Amino acid sequence: MKTPMRAPKPKAAKWATVALVAAAAVFASTACGSGSSTATGPVDGTWDDVVAAANGEGSVMLYSSQKPANLDALVTAFQAEYPEIKMEYVRGTDSEINPRVETENRTGKGIADVHMLTDASWIQNAADSGKFSTELAGPDFDAADFDPAASVINDRFFLSSAAVFGLGWNTDVVPDGLDTPQDILNPAYRGKIGIVNPTGIASYVDMYRYYADTFGEDYWNKLAELQPRVYPSALGVAQALTSGEVVVSPSVQPLVTEVAAGAPVDWALPSEPWGTPWYTEVLSASQHPNAAQVLANFMVTVKGQTALNGGYAAALPDIDGAVARAQDIASPNVEDLTPEKVEQYSQEFQTLFQS
Repeated sequence: MKTPMRAPKPKAAKWATVALVAAAAVFASTACGSGSSTATGPVDGTWDDVVAAANGEGSVMLYSSQKPANLDALVTAFQAEYPEIKMEYVRGTDSEINPRVETENRTGKGIADVHMLTDASWIQNAADSGKFSTELAGPDFDAADFDPAASVINDRFFLSSAAVFGLGWNTDVVPDGLDTPQDILNPAYRGKIGIVNPTGIASYVDMYRYYADTFGEDYWNKLAELQPRVYPSALGVAQALTSGEVVVSPSVQPLVTEVAAGAPVDWALPSEPWGTPWYTEVLSASQHPNAAQVLANFMVTVKGQTALNGGYAAALPDIDGAVARAQDIASPNVEDLTPEKVEQYSQEFQTLFQS
């Protein structure tokens, strides 16, 4: 599989866990019910007025592709700060969540209030059109440490985190660890390499192209010869490393949570790591428009960033547990990640790894 060149990338300008199937059921009952309210914007007035109205709404829902442990931490921190607002989240891939957001926007009866994603093309198109989101209202978006000029797109999407991918290994089997992605091209790891499936997910397509550009155009062809195991997400790869189902991976998110829990794994960033930023929007179809603004603002405070970014790159400096600064992660090249190009690469991946 010949991988297209990846253009140079500019710098970036739940209280309970809720399953996607449960959200689908809620959506169905909302769409069919007769008492659903139509979405409105936040109240006019001061930020205190918005917070008071948010307390009255009493709940807020986040859709996100972030790791559940970090989303759990965000819920805990948010509930401590705003105990009158019950926060829940739905976690899924962008390819699962983005169509749901589009459907809820079309009906005007949203389940989600806040949407956090990595799909660069979807983000740019939505920011340009203003179709799905409302303007941000929180005071912390203007903080100097947040660097709004580099972190906010069209006053609708804000940089909230960035995934940085590196090497992962099971320490029981690979006690000396790994230094470079090329170390994984070892016949000893045949059938024991974990990789993530990029099919339909623009950010992962960008990652595969970056690896080919950076570590050799034939990198993935060589790895395919070692019969890697393919997982639907980086979280699945991390779980497989922990269980010993696989013993190495060229592309896993920093295993901070797993190492802290005593799992037999470790990780390292290569000299030129790849990453992808998460941007977040307040949805115009939100049924809790004030609580949505309060959650969005909380996500760029020190408390929110600390909760959200263990093992990730943070949008504020000096965040405990963060592995980098999100503004320093180069953004994907949107022109190279059109739906047509993502579909083409997805088919090439399936031919190489799953045929």
